[in-house]
Amino acid sequence: MDIPEIFGEDTFSLSEMQKYLPEDVFEKLQQTIQEGKVLDLSIADSIANAMLEWALARGATHYAHWFQPLNDCTAEKHESFIIPIENGKIKMDFSGKMLIKGEADASSFPNGGMCTTATARGYTVWDCNSYAFIKNKTLFIPTVLFSYNSQVLDKKIPLLKSIDALNKQSLRILKLLGKECKRVITTVGAEQEYFLVDSDKFNARTDLAITGRTLFGTPLIKGQQLEKNYYGILPTRVAKLMAEIDEKLWRLGILAKTKHCEVAPCQFEIAPIFSVVNIAVDHNQLLMQTLQDLAAKHNFVCLLHEKPFQGLNGSGKHNNWSICTDTGENLLEPTDTPAQNMQFLLFLIAIIQAVDVYHNLLRIACASASNDQRLGGQEAPPAIISIFLGDNLTKVLQAVASGKLSKQSSKQTLNIGVDILPEIAKDSIDRNRTSPFAFTGNKFEFRMLGSSASIADTNTYLNTAVADVLKEYADRLESADNLQAEILVLLKEKIAKHSKILYNGDNYTAAWREEANKRGFFNLTNTAEALEHFITEKNIALFARHSIFTEEELRAREKIFLEKYYHEVWIEAKIMLTIWNREIYPAVQRYLLQLSELVIKQKTLAVKMPNTEQKLLQITNRVENAIEIATELERLVKEGNLLQDRQKRANHCAKNILPQMEQLRKVVDTLEEQVDREYWPYPTYAEILNIF
Repeated sequence: MDIPEIFGEDTFSLSEMQKYLPEDVFEKLQQTIQEGKVLDLSIADSIANAMLEWALARGATHYAHWFQPLNDCTAEKHESFIIPIENGKIKMDFSGKMLIKGEADASSFPNGGMCTTATARGYTVWDCNSYAFIKNKTLFIPTVLFSYNSQVLDKKIPLLKSIDALNKQSLRILKLLGKECKRVITTVGAEQEYFLVDSDKFNARTDLAITGRTLFGTPLIKGQQLEKNYYGILPTRVAKLMAEIDEKLWRLGILAKTKHCEVAPCQFEIAPIFSVVNIAVDHNQLLMQTLQDLAAKHNFVCLLHEKPFQGLNGSGKHNNWSICTDTGENLLEPTDTPAQNMQFLLFLIAIIQAVDVYHNLLRIACASASNDQRLGGQEAPPAIISIFLGDNLTKVLQAVASGKLSKQSSKQTLNIGVDILPEIAKDSIDRNRTSPFAFTGNKFEFRMLGSSASIADTNTYLNTAVADVLKEYADRLESADNLQAEILVLLKEKIAKHSKILYNGDNYTAAWREEANKRGFFNLTNTAEALEHFITEKNIALFARHSIFTEEELRAREKIFLEKYYHEVWIEAKIMLTIWNREIYPAVQRYLLQLSELVIKQKTLAVKMPNTEQKLLQITNRVENAIEIATELERLVKEGNLLQDRQKRANHCAKNILPQMEQLRKVVDTLEEQVDREYWPYPTYAEILNIF
């Protein structure tokens, strides 16, 4: 396989466009993509014709507008290229109108009340910043989704707006510093964790098949304690699957780079090289779909749930985020030139301020019922937002704030002047895997995201928050009489005010939770708590200032997030009750009957085996306990159904239903350890996870 030759062959990339498009059309489209300009509609037909020719040459028969509604998934409606002509014949056709605009029943997607059955019309419009691609004989066209009244109904429109906002404010800062560039972009590399389990074991468990996680199950005796899984040898079956995944991703133009065994048994990771954030969002969705599609070919199921197995590491998605110019300069790259470090420090402090002021938004961006189970343990950061910079960079900020700057590359001390800043050593920091938002040399790694989530919301919120701070800086500096002096005053002021978000220690400790509370940070351990902080005057104003969301669109998202949380918990609770009532309880009854018969025979034969009678009594007592807990769980679920207020219903799930589910699990897991394996109704952890 010639990887450079096949790379991107299923993608209508710039190189493919250049082959198929007239030169003037290609130049206009390229300018649109690279400079973020509005598409010239006069070239739409020419692009569509070229795209059709390219797609037909690769065996495509259909096209689909591919978009990302507010459910963390993707959606697609397939249309064939056939058009009827005279004499009962057909031709293959694809017009500029078909490329640019489509329709969907928008009321059938999560919309927070912005669309109803009576006002259902939605439009999909081509996002020419992301390349079309071919999969399963269909030409997929990345699009955005909005309503008849122009309300935003997807995750991509806000992301694209946030990219523009950050670009606009960054260019203002760079212009002040004398830097020439046309565009500033954010880049993202999303590390994706996942589990692989055998299809037959997956299908034999109702909880896994419906919810994506095990609602019952005794943890492995030999799990990850011996630390032999991380970076371990890839099992042969998995290696074959991964090779096929790599090839498929490369053909789609996705820069798949790293793959390895993760900490837990049957857990793995794949990571790409950085891409522009808009494309990175699309690529991560394609990557997750590819993992699941190809896993099925190899008799696996790919689990993207954040916590499929209790007692083992959960799966996350590390969002590696940076800011770059169109000239290739990384604005978060420390340099050996003090003048450029002024630029570095301005952007660094802006990010610190943004995270400090809007830390609750970042928590909300990764809030879900499934991710709540992962945060705070087994290599996942806690629910308290903080920033890790490392000791050396923290000392630099302290020196800037105090006016006592020292040159990092030598022992010589510099007397601070308005045009002098210190050198900042590269790669001078350790890795803090307990930190949710860690600087790692030339980027920030946000580690709270769940493995099943879209990365769109996180990057939308982060881009917007940073753009807002940069706007504040630009407004202030553009009116300064002495720019360098004002920058130093600004840096000192902001470091003093916002350094409370910095924490380089162990985020798992009780000491940090106490300290975070003193600093005024919330420990939002569940989604219901987090969403209480979503609709605030501060957040509404932030998104309005940069035209990301209207207040109506923001409130609609709150409704959607609350509904999603409630339904996820409700479904799990109902499935848990179903498994207990229809699978586990009948199985345990059959085992109790066997034990009872054995006790009777022992007494008849005058055989003394007290352990059997004691075991019978223990299991009977636990069954009675489980029945009592399950009855109360059923009552709590019904009580939740009666609540009309979404926030109260979510709080009820977090405070009442989930703790009751945990109680039922504890009792049933104890029963699993006592009941004969012959009677237990589904595969155990040992059978699911020791498959290689």
